[in-house]
Amino acid sequence: MLKNTSSSYGWLAIAIHWLSAIAVIGLFALGYWMLTLSYYDPWYRLGPWWHKSIGLSLLALTLLRMGWRWMTVRPELIGSRFEKFGARVGHALLYALLLVTMVSGYLISTADGSAISVFDWFEVPAVITTLPEQEEIAGDIHWYAALSLVILAGVHALAAIRHHFWNKDATLKRMLKPQK
Repeated sequence: MLKNTSSSYGWLAIAIHWLSAIAVIGLFALGYWMLTLSYYDPWYRLGPWWHKSIGLSLLALTLLRMGWRWMTVRPELIGSRFEKFGARVGHALLYALLLVTMVSGYLISTADGSAISVFDWFEVPAVITTLPEQEEIAGDIHWYAALSLVILAGVHALAAIRHHFWNKDATLKRMLKPQK
């Protein structure tokens, strides 16, 4: 089942969800580790190359995910009115933080007018380069948005675990494989 139904996510939504989760966790860990690198460390240039390439790939995946979300039916949320409201707000914040983190990362990387190489396959050009203190302000936004994103993703995971073990509903199961 590729597409979502009113009661279950399809394989495409599930795959994008887990690829995004892995990318977010990996990018945060890599970004945090990059802060410890010295100028002469071999990863000083390689780490940012991977970080930018994966980050821009995640941006493309996120835009695909948002388009898919609007094109296909979304399974109904499970839980109380309060839980459904929390899920809506949480998901909106996750999407907003994803976009803010990735756009601010782009603004850091292109502040000097340089394009970003994506896995040496193609380059994403610098479009905005004239904002005052662009690199510094975007850097602060990037850090706090990424930290908030990882914390909120952790809360999101805990909520899914709570649904599975406490509420004993299908919330987590339907994000692991399509349900019939």
